[in-house]
Amino acid sequence: MKPILNAAKIIQNCYIVRDLEAACKRLNQMYGIGPFMGGQAGSLTEHTYRGRPEEPIGIKGVFVQSGDLNIELVELTSKTPSAFHDMFPNGEEGFHHVACFTDDYEKERDAFVAAGYPLASEFIAVGKKFCYIDARNPLGHMIELYPQHKTVRAMYQKTRDMAANWDGKELIIPWDLTGYDVE
Repeated sequence: MKPILNAAKIIQNCYIVRDLEAACKRLNQMYGIGPFMGGQAGSLTEHTYRGRPEEPIGIKGVFVQSGDLNIELVELTSKTPSAFHDMFPNGEEGFHHVACFTDDYEKERDAFVAAGYPLASEFIAVGKKFCYIDARNPLGHMIELYPQHKTVRAMYQKTRDMAANWDGKELIIPWDLTGYDVE
């Protein structure tokens, strides 16, 4: 059987949390990881939820590196119907998705849909279209698909660089991609 994504590499695991700052402290205390990059409020705009236009999704999020794995923590700041609320409708916390870059975003998104995996949410983030594929049956989580994107790649690289040189003083550091190749 040919895979839907051509040799996809999972680059991130994401968790939904109720309180972003408290979750950063918990992960740091549990695993010794940091710093957490981001933390500012943002919006996922031009949102389509299960084929219907919806309000933007309000979030606060961070990236943190743990070895080769990037971890994202997301606190929802809106109640907009979305792939996030599909899994955690009552404010629960837990594992939400894996993320993969795609070489042909539309083709690979459409291949998932053709294989029976619904398109849960699609939106604009950092100027590009991203989506969540509903793979709860059989995997128990969503799959986030990214197009190739210099800014998102820079965010991953900055997170790795900051983790490699972290002095442990500042737990959450706002994004600043100065010096990185961005779109």
